Amino acid sequence: MQIEEHAEIGRPFQCAGLVTPSAMDKVALHDTTLTDVWGARMHSPDGTSIQIGNPNVVREHVVCRKRFDEAVVRQGIAAGTELWLNSTIINSEVMDDHILCTVKKSDEIIEVKAKLLCGADGAHSWVRRHAKLGRPPETMIGFQAEVVGYPGLPGILDMYTGHEIAPGLFSWVIPNGDTHRIGLWVRTKDVDERSCEMLYDYLINDSLFSFRFNDITEVARYCGPVPAGVLKKISRERILLFGDAAAICKPTTGGGIGPGFEQVDLMLPDLLKCIQNNDLSEKALNKVSKKIDSIRKNHRRARQLRDLFLTEVDDAELNEIFRVFARPEVIEMINELGDIEKPVPLGMKLLKDVPEFRKMSLKAAWTMLLGN
Repeated sequence: MQIEEHAEIGRPFQCAGLVTPSAMDKVALHDTTLTDVWGARMHSPDGTSIQIGNPNVVREHVVCRKRFDEAVVRQGIAAGTELWLNSTIINSEVMDDHILCTVKKSDEIIEVKAKLLCGADGAHSWVRRHAKLGRPPETMIGFQAEVVGYPGLPGILDMYTGHEIAPGLFSWVIPNGDTHRIGLWVRTKDVDERSCEMLYDYLINDSLFSFRFNDITEVARYCGPVPAGVLKKISRERILLFGDAAAICKPTTGGGIGPGFEQVDLMLPDLLKCIQNNDLSEKALNKVSKKIDSIRKNHRRARQLRDLFLTEVDDAELNEIFRVFARPEVIEMINELGDIEKPVPLGMKLLKDVPEFRKMSLKAAWTMLLGN
């Protein structure tokens, strides 16, 4: 049974709508794609720009998130899932051979017996809080507007950086068929007196790049949290967290669809055995949860490299990094090894082979050794 608190699937919309090819192949929903992205223009605080990518290699599918979510849910229904809309879980209690969940469905209170409670209920997960599984190691705030009139390039997304635009991270403009999605994200600890809306207003009205936004007209606005870092513990007896609830968003892009699918793939074989045997003890689920240690490790290393090249540098240092990125041999390296799903190999290659980045290598090795 799937319990959905909203009246329809895919609303409210709180996502940039990027789906990697490997994630898309798992569900075969290419008909929900609005456009494909093969490259990016990246802009430093002082205006240095580089363009990366290969027109023959699709890096991301930009989907209509509502159609995508609805189609995924339909696949679940076809496999036997019962869907309840306008429903929220308000309590759960672990029994000897089941978990008893109290659900408010519209105005009716219903008790549901289940073998397992799966918390796939997002960044503000009720299940996570109810099970006392802690807080995400890192939380970002994302803000996005959908607009018409942006002069983008086909198949290219724009990324803008700098303390005045998106302190510690970046803003983006993603082609979306007939529109563009303009957004930004910042870590909660980097938020100062400026809200995300204020940072967005600065980008489009007062930044070095504001001329690109002169003719835009907003269609809609969205805002939401992005939890990352992967929780240390994602299970209790008969309770298991998935996706955003487990803080499985990528620390480099905020993407959660691909990692969520990967989590299911890693855990499903052992989890099915537990369900068949009705052994959903905390010990058994902790063993299942260890299957995502590889995600946790990869995300930790990706965050450390993100911090080295972006989050923990000031604008002057970021401008220098971009000047190195702009060299032809470095662009070639980025195009050869760059992978939005697996940024670590490229980051390590840059630290090893680019002289200007070697001074970062000791710091990188030290932080990875300590696991911070």
